[in-house]
Amino acid sequence: MAHTVNRIVINAPYSKVFDISNDISRWKEFFDEYTDSAVVKTEGNKITFKLSHKNGTSWTSSRMLFKDQMFTYAERIEPKMPFVYMKIIWLYREVTGGIEMTWIQDFTMDPKAKFNDEQVEKMMNEHSGVNLKRFKEIIEKA
Repeated sequence: MAHTVNRIVINAPYSKVFDISNDISRWKEFFDEYTDSAVVKTEGNKITFKLSHKNGTSWTSSRMLFKDQMFTYAERIEPKMPFVYMKIIWLYREVTGGIEMTWIQDFTMDPKAKFNDEQVEKMMNEHSGVNLKRFKEIIEKA
């Protein structure tokens, strides 16, 4: 199992950080690797959405929003490949200077995948740092 934890402090009110960061339609703006991000359906606090990657792959995930409890929970639905599973938690916490947003990812790579757990963990840590900075810049400008 691989595990990543990355965080950044965003100088903006909690409600703004939560709402903007969970606007799936804007994720192609926040994540430089996505070419499209679209909500498929919404049921209560659960969003099912489709992401398309610049490498040509697409997948569906679900995301549950717990705004009052200051977190979200997501998991990849279909196709799971190149993962056996992928689960993501975003935590939001009020700190001096704004809202600390923490991304926690737990996953296991499929043995048939091109990269193993350790390689993908390293790549995700690098990408998360870049993407968190994009979230910070965009939300603070809004």
